[in-house]
Amino acid sequence: MYKSFAERLSEPDLIDLGDGVYVLRFEVMKVTSVYAAVKQLLDTGVISPGQTLVDSSSGIYGHALALVCRALGLKAHVFASVAVDAAIRTQLKYLGATYTQVPSSDDPGLQHDQETRVRLVHEYMKAHPDAYWMQQYHDDVHYVGYESVAGTLVKELGSAGITVVGGVGTGASTSAMSRYLRAASPDVRIVGIQPFGSRSFGSDKIPLDGFIVAGIGSGIRFGNIDYSAYDEIHWINFDVSAAGCRHLLATTGVFAGLSSGAGWQIARHLRANDPDGGPIVFLSADPGHRYVERVFPPDGPVETDPEYAPRLIDDLADMTGPWSAMHWDRRPYGVEDDLPAYVPAS
Repeated sequence: MYKSFAERLSEPDLIDLGDGVYVLRFEVMKVTSVYAAVKQLLDTGVISPGQTLVDSSSGIYGHALALVCRALGLKAHVFASVAVDAAIRTQLKYLGATYTQVPSSDDPGLQHDQETRVRLVHEYMKAHPDAYWMQQYHDDVHYVGYESVAGTLVKELGSAGITVVGGVGTGASTSAMSRYLRAASPDVRIVGIQPFGSRSFGSDKIPLDGFIVAGIGSGIRFGNIDYSAYDEIHWINFDVSAAGCRHLLATTGVFAGLSSGAGWQIARHLRANDPDGGPIVFLSADPGHRYVERVFPPDGPVETDPEYAPRLIDDLADMTGPWSAMHWDRRPYGVEDDLPAYVPAS
């Protein structure tokens, strides 16, 4: 029996989709990282019951923080992206969390939205020095929850020859999975997904196609990404991701969001190019409810698979939409930080 709904949501479901492709399906993926992180911070005395936890979010993290704070006796305040919709705002309200939503901007990119939210967090912390900033973009305490997830994969599929596909995001999913899976087998392959417009892997100069694939890219420097974790990076736009969502639902019944659609496209591509290889597992961060209007229009036709394929590049300067891929080969990478360093109140 679970002690709370948050504890239940922290454990994903591993589903066999056939041909050696598996989906690791989360209902709210960030609960996995937030639940373990907050418990560790409580256990070590870094935070105290009743304290307010603060962070920036494009949706899933904020929802997760509110769920975990409700379960563990804490308060939450979320600085929400323009991508946070009414469904998530409603859940924040009923979970007792407060939030500040960043106003929309003429700039459709990731940088303005994320920079604005983080600057607002800085201002909030100056005014509320007794609060605690979770720093999901920087603190690798968010890795901790993925140790048990990696253990589940090893138990179910073994450790030899596994490929894990998932969004880079803050680093606290695929970077974390690499740490724990490679403790069992150093040859585990990690394939990261990035949207165009993300600074993390150098696609910030590529124009967005009008809609941000929220949560898997960065407009600012994310300090807890382990760039040397990744064997491949795939940059995928909205159209390819959305087509993947529709194909995934139509062929497997899995109703999932944009990063899942991108993961499905990549997993299928990898399997087609290596039909006899080891298990391929892609991460599904959330269900598809947030994306119905743009991705699954109720009055739209059920499209056939458009059969997208990536353009393989050797240099970031050659990147182009709708889908580029590069053998990253676990190399390091550096991103400059445009934001002032956070100095907690003494």
